[in-house]
Amino acid sequence: MRLKSWKELETGVVILEPGNSVLYRTGTWRTFRPIIDMEKCTHCMFCWLYCPDGSILVKDSKVIGIDYEHCKGCGICARECPKKAVTMVEEVKARMEEAK
Repeated sequence: MRLKSWKELETGVVILEPGNSVLYRTGTWRTFRPIIDMEKCTHCMFCWLYCPDGSILVKDSKVIGIDYEHCKGCGICARECPKKAVTMVEEVKARMEEAK
């Protein structure tokens, strides 16, 4: 059996219309959830700047939360936060805490 070259492969994901990523909720992929300690947060916006999914919610130049419907839990926000205001918590544990 001969392997196909990349030119022979079927077309994969095709985005036919720009700006439709908000329609796809990808937060269910997450195994770890970022949690912001608003007491420590200085609103430096590093988490917002580095978030690859645009999941950091901001109002009036202040971080107000995280869009968990689109956050994939990569942890970049926690790694880049200079005040360590963002911690990563196992998704299962976070959901159990929410249910209480």
